[in-house]
Amino acid sequence: MSGMIISTAKIVRQVVLQQVQTIPEELFDIQAAGFNNTIRWNVGHIIYWLDQYSILSFGFPSVGFPSVIPDSYVALFSSGTKPSDWTSAPPSKEELVEMLKAQLSRLSELPPELLEKELSTPYAFGPFEFNTAGELFNFALIHESIHLGTISSQLKVVSC
Repeated sequence: MSGMIISTAKIVRQVVLQQVQTIPEELFDIQAAGFNNTIRWNVGHIIYWLDQYSILSFGFPSVGFPSVIPDSYVALFSSGTKPSDWTSAPPSKEELVEMLKAQLSRLSELPPELLEKELSTPYAFGPFEFNTAGELFNFALIHESIHLGTISSQLKVVSC
C-alpha cells in the first residue's frame, strides 16, 4: 500500500509539472477577481507544503533528505501569505519548475516503509489528526491536487 501512495504522489507531481510548464510566465502573476493569490503563488505553495509535510512525515532531514527549498519560501508561500504582501521578488517560472522536478526526483528515492512510521506527535490540521507518516503524506497529495485545481481555474479566468 505504501508503494502505491508514493506512485500516486509521483503521478500527481507529473500532472502538476505538465500543467505548469504549459502556462506562459506572463500569466503567473495575474490575480483574477475572486482569487486571493496567483498561479505563481499556488505553484510555490505546492512546493513549500510538500517540503513541510515531508519534514513532518518522515523527519527530514534526519533520514537523509534535507530541505532544499530556499528560506524565502516561508514568507512567500506559506499559508496566509499572498502576493500583494510580498516584499521580495518571487522565484521565476523556471526556478519553480526546477524545484517541482527536484521534489519529484526525491519522491522516487523515498523508501515505502517510511510511510508506516508513527509520527512522534500527531499532526492536527483543523478537525483532522494524522498519526502516521502515510496519513499525513496522503493528505499532502490531496492538498497538491486541490491547488492544481485552483491553478487550472485561475488559468481559465486569466486566459479569457
